[in-house]
Amino acid sequence: MARIFISGSADGLGLMVGRFLADQGHQAILHARNEARAEDARKAMPKAEAVVVGDLATIAGAKDVARQVNALGAFDAVIHNAAVGFQEGHRVTNDGLPHVFAINTLAPYVLTALIERPKRLVYLSSGMHDRATAHLDDILWRKRRWDGSSAYAESKLHDVLLAFAVARLWPDVRSNALTPGWVATKMGGAGAPDDIDQAHLTQAWLATSDDPAARTTGGYFYHLKRREPNPETHDVALQDRLLDICREISGVELPRT
Repeated sequence: MARIFISGSADGLGLMVGRFLADQGHQAILHARNEARAEDARKAMPKAEAVVVGDLATIAGAKDVARQVNALGAFDAVIHNAAVGFQEGHRVTNDGLPHVFAINTLAPYVLTALIERPKRLVYLSSGMHDRATAHLDDILWRKRRWDGSSAYAESKLHDVLLAFAVARLWPDVRSNALTPGWVATKMGGAGAPDDIDQAHLTQAWLATSDDPAARTTGGYFYHLKRREPNPETHDVALQDRLLDICREISGVELPRT
């Protein structure tokens, strides 16, 4: 039996994977951005061991979520699921950051750096990252006209860069990324074409399975199969620059060993 924390799991794919893991006998700890959503999550999944409450849109909120998770004890895996989607307008957080960057890129970095290292880390990306560039020179969208779709795609590229950086720097942790496909969730929309019944299985598999194919690190997956990601994700200089930018913005250091 494994113990898994899932960010952004009050509904959608996060809740789906939590239920799936609990049904398999694992201990799943959910996360919601506020108490109202936490109550909804408790009702939707009574088997949840706990629900952590905190807003990942702010640096202070992400730090507090990490603090709460650590207070619950050690975890075998963390699934970084929390995200906002590809149709977002330009909104700025209390920290002065585009909220897509704050939630999709910076929050997983802060959680990774501050949560006690689990045995496995799983980062949800998107097939949209394939056609993105990292744009680390304008990661906060101060030089370009806002485009929600591009901002989302870039953030999902950042998530793979983060997963691969952690795989390289922390050899004792299995760190992988995946795309769940474009599925009919609140984020994906009703017309999404991929199979919703498959969308949560890869993250559960990477978090818990003894299958040799899942007991790997530095991989990118789709429906339980390894897939080649955007070539930029293998660029070590880009990985390190992303870590540096996130450290500079958040004030949180990700240990390099």
